[in-house]
Amino acid sequence: MKLFAVIRTFGAAYEPSLPLERQPEWTAHAVFMDALLSAGFVVLGGPLEGSADTLLIFRAGSPDEIMTRLEGDPWTANGMLRVSRISPWGLRLGSV
Repeated sequence: MKLFAVIRTFGAAYEPSLPLERQPEWTAHAVFMDALLSAGFVVLGGPLEGSADTLLIFRAGSPDEIMTRLEGDPWTANGMLRVSRISPWGLRLGSV
């Protein structure tokens, strides 16, 4: 397994005037992401403050595996988030 840095960007359905927790299907999205974390597929993640982006670090075999798994996220299906970039990540400082 390799590490990948993934940038997900708010989609057209995201309402910027609402906090994350008040967005449509927040609870289902949070449960989905927590399950990916518990499974060890997501290592780290969170919004990049002051932007429409979220940074996630995945442990996966390929970018295709990441895209396939993210298809199950309610926020993918409803247009709240889209993947804008996936890059292999070479961790050189610290550990995960």
